[in-house]
Amino acid sequence: MDRQRHPRRPLAAAVLVPLLAACADVRAGPAGSDTVGPEPQLAGTDWRITRLSTPDRTERPGSTTHLRIDREAGTVAGRLGCNRFAAAATVSDGHITLGSPTTTRMMCDASLMRTERMLLDVFESAPKYRIRPGTLTLTCANGTIIEAVPWQ
Repeated sequence: MDRQRHPRRPLAAAVLVPLLAACADVRAGPAGSDTVGPEPQLAGTDWRITRLSTPDRTERPGSTTHLRIDREAGTVAGRLGCNRFAAAATVSDGHITLGSPTTTRMMCDASLMRTERMLLDVFESAPKYRIRPGTLTLTCANGTIIEAVPWQ
């Protein structure tokens, strides 16, 4: 597993735990029991990209393609399929404004590189975002749609 570790901050946990509990939802569990769990938040969640669609085609990225938004630092970082990336990110009014990304420069399989180029195009727009139970959807002005789920 190729995930970056971030230092835990006890004060942040003390503040976030009550907030997450307040935002918890109730879902039907096995045999009709109810389980309580917080919905994932846009920032601070590792989102694994599961589908990337343009008006011309749909790609299903590999299992390591992911992103994480850090609202405090104003950044987004992750893996585009082959290369790691980082960029400035501002979340406001249902949109994410992304800065020019910096990336590593490895060459990989053609399908990974194709997915990577499609994802890099997202940095030229300010996609709208929406979180539904368990899924993040980014919608770009050019018709590109990215779906992601919390990485577990």
